[in-house]
Amino acid sequence: MAAHGYIPAKKKPWYRVLYVQVLIAVLIGAILGDLAPSFAVALKPFGDGFIKAIKSVIALVVFCTVVSGIAGMHDVKAVGRVGGKAILYFEIVSGFALVLGLLAALILQPGAGFNVDPHALDTKAIAQYTTAAHEQGGMADFLLGVIPDTFVGALARGDILPVVFVSVLTGIVVSRMGEHAVPVRAAVDAASRVVFGLINIIMQFAPLGALGAMAFTIGRYGIASILPLLKLVAVFYATAAVFIVIVLGPIAWYAGFSIFRLLVYIKEELLIVLGTSSSDPALPPLMEKLEAAGCSRGTVGLVVPTGYVFNTDGSSIYMTLAALFVAQATNTHLSWADTAAVLGVAVLTSKGASGVTGAGFIALVATLQVVPSVPVAAMALILGVDRFMSEVRALVNMIGNAVATIVVAAWEGQLDREQLHAALSGRVDPAETVVAEPAL
Repeated sequence: MAAHGYIPAKKKPWYRVLYVQVLIAVLIGAILGDLAPSFAVALKPFGDGFIKAIKSVIALVVFCTVVSGIAGMHDVKAVGRVGGKAILYFEIVSGFALVLGLLAALILQPGAGFNVDPHALDTKAIAQYTTAAHEQGGMADFLLGVIPDTFVGALARGDILPVVFVSVLTGIVVSRMGEHAVPVRAAVDAASRVVFGLINIIMQFAPLGALGAMAFTIGRYGIASILPLLKLVAVFYATAAVFIVIVLGPIAWYAGFSIFRLLVYIKEELLIVLGTSSSDPALPPLMEKLEAAGCSRGTVGLVVPTGYVFNTDGSSIYMTLAALFVAQATNTHLSWADTAAVLGVAVLTSKGASGVTGAGFIALVATLQVVPSVPVAAMALILGVDRFMSEVRALVNMIGNAVATIVVAAWEGQLDREQLHAALSGRVDPAETVVAEPAL
């Protein structure tokens, strides 16, 4: 269990609070993008640099957290049990997300009335995405991709699933070493402190990264680009909100916490995701906050990284909603068999469609290929607004993984409920607390 002692730190002035700085940066970026598009687009390296800096340490964060958590488990069988429960939860909740996106498209018909001729569209803009979709392998390739070429290669490349794979194996070995594991665990814990120290330093530049990313988005695509497809964007935003309230809300209530209190607790991470259109920068601080909220380190280390690949609720909603939008916009009739095929394929293609801009679009192209009657060329319609929808995809993905981690921890008896309620009520906040050293 994550049993830390927390001593409230001195309250920071409002202008030094990170989420306030990020919010201000996002607003400034949006204003710059609207008033000075050329200058705003030139700020893109700030956003890219921040995301790249975070990605450079994500593999180490996952490795240290997973190894330390598993090595501390007295029952190694719990690793498989936690992983199995997490995958079961992911599939059930992601299934709800896929169906909700499908229902939203069928009921609200966001593509009705467009009457688009696919032959009149410029498909050059989506060429890179269609090529990437064709290059995606099948399930066998996906599973083989989990196994890295080398142990060090997994950490060097930074792909989440291979890192989790080597981390789990390492954790199991360390847990079986008995007394010989003491120096190894001490070394891993020390490395973990160093890595999270690096994260804390990098996160100080989050406002700059959010400013650059938001300025580029508005400057490059412009608010006006949303207007022709405003109904699609509005339906997607509304469906995402409904999913959080009527699907994740009751799940959270059943697990004994409020979804709204959780949103307040992770507000900094939400704003960072909103500003950068990527869920990657929020992964390390989210893991830290969930552990501080009473989830065991082992559960956090297993559920959060795998959830970023398998529990993509926001991407799932987008997949079915956007697929049917394209069919409606081109007046392509889909039979119930075609609709079922889209839903079935989306179950697979949505895996790995994380909050990074472009990943969800590639997965959508791959999904549409199952129904030849739907012209893939019509994907060019939504390319311009995909950036705006990717922000919400990443937000829902992250919220879904936070809920999943707490639920699985509660399911496994690895949740300190007193600490959870203290955190969600504002009495424990890692951003504004000092961790008390345990007594020797």
